[in-house]
Amino acid sequence: MTIFVTIIAFLAIIIMVILVHELGHFITAKRSKVKVEELGLGFPPRLFGIKRGDTIYSVNLIPLGGFCKMAGEEDPNVPESLAGKSIKTRLLILSAGSLMMLLLPLFLLPIAYMIPMARPVGGIARPVEDAEVQVSSVAPGSPAELAGIEAGDIILSIDGHEVKSFDDVENEIQQALESKPGEEVTLLLLRDDTQLEKTLIPRANFPEGEGPMGVALTSVTESRAYPPWKAIPKGLGEYWWTLVRMKDAIASLFGGEVPLKDAIAGPIGIAQLTGEVAEGGIYPLIWFTALLSVSLAIINLLPIPALDGGRIVFVAIEGIRRGKRISPKRESLIHLIGFAILIMLLVVVSYYDVMRIISGEGLIR
Repeated sequence: MTIFVTIIAFLAIIIMVILVHELGHFITAKRSKVKVEELGLGFPPRLFGIKRGDTIYSVNLIPLGGFCKMAGEEDPNVPESLAGKSIKTRLLILSAGSLMMLLLPLFLLPIAYMIPMARPVGGIARPVEDAEVQVSSVAPGSPAELAGIEAGDIILSIDGHEVKSFDDVENEIQQALESKPGEEVTLLLLRDDTQLEKTLIPRANFPEGEGPMGVALTSVTESRAYPPWKAIPKGLGEYWWTLVRMKDAIASLFGGEVPLKDAIAGPIGIAQLTGEVAEGGIYPLIWFTALLSVSLAIINLLPIPALDGGRIVFVAIEGIRRGKRISPKRESLIHLIGFAILIMLLVVVSYYDVMRIISGEGLIR
């Protein structure tokens, strides 16, 4: 994957997610009679802008974000201000960006099933039951090559145990290494509509990246286009299992199973990951866009000053205090401090991204 293609794919994904987020704020603000002073793609300095009515629509130099600048975001005395609206209206406007990002995959994933493109059977988030596991490559000199296993072979069973997923292959080989180390295992394969058996001895010690057998695996892919009444439930199922995987990843992070520096990526890391995902084709890129959209929606709703979640907290505090506001100056100062901290964190995360790239590490493991 060339750097040029990586950059184009990264910018396309980022711009789509940003536009969806900011349009959420923009549409709900306009419908609530809140004046939108500027709707910007990217961060200043401004490259160009067009004024329509009371709003400037701008494109800015730094393409790593966007903004929907509303009148009086902290000051209710400004005409047509955000702060002058009811608590319910402000909560809706502030949360609309993240809600739109959560809804984006509900559009993307079903559409991906309506278009003929190469995709794993059952999707990426969770292969369907009885999905076939295929050998995509065989390492030279490995037990698999010595046994005569070839790229394109489908693994039907290992030692008589049916294989339905990557986990089945890993579990069966690991069990063989533990229960009968140094002994043969029997693989039932499907090659060109013909079943055949191959035996090999899995390695307990193996070169990095090869595994006990020396094969790389993939799901059997399909390229059919589904009609809407089938594509929609398939896309929704893929979305659900994407959320399940995300929940498991968050649990692993808080459980200490995954180092924080390996779990978080900044713009540089996301760009690198985009390039790695794009190597798999359009469908993995669509799924990655959906995953990124959900991830950024959740992050944006965290109760951190300068993020929408931080602003929501101030509105919630006002509701708890029965309409008593925190002063606009104090709220603005808190958001400014929060923004400065976020920028510092971004610099730190970007440092780790650069170090990871220099060391030759990928983000997909």
